[in-house]
Amino acid sequence: MKQSQAIVIPTLKKPPRILVVEARFYEDIADQLFDGACEILTKANATIERVHLGGALEIPPAIALAAQSGRYDAYVALGCIIRGETYHFEIVCNESARGIMELGLEGVLIGNGILTVETMAQAQERADKTRLNKGAGAALAALQLLAVDEKMRENL
Repeated sequence: MKQSQAIVIPTLKKPPRILVVEARFYEDIADQLFDGACEILTKANATIERVHLGGALEIPPAIALAAQSGRYDAYVALGCIIRGETYHFEIVCNESARGIMELGLEGVLIGNGILTVETMAQAQERADKTRLNKGAGAALAALQLLAVDEKMRENL
């Protein structure tokens, strides 16, 4: 999400309670992603809480635990996985995405901002608020899902 794009924050009935769950393996990238997410969430008057984890594989179980609490309206998953020399990259990418997708299909509202890249340069471009700003994109996705959820519940 480049800075020049017009960002439309969904109108919600009440300020949302958002949990940002982030893998901190690449701390500088995680911080940039969080900054981008916070910019969007702040515009939505969201209450933001933050949970730090070591890696991306821990994000889906952490969100599942938090969802059981009922304390949050939506979640933003942030992290970065950079290809290495082993098959581990594929496992971490695939399983973290699968876990997030499974939760989403169960009705947990998650904006996925876990970067899966080949190089640190690609990660930096995607995390930078003035460039691709994937943290903001993940936060916006969570808010959009929340708006859809609100609309669907109106019709019940």
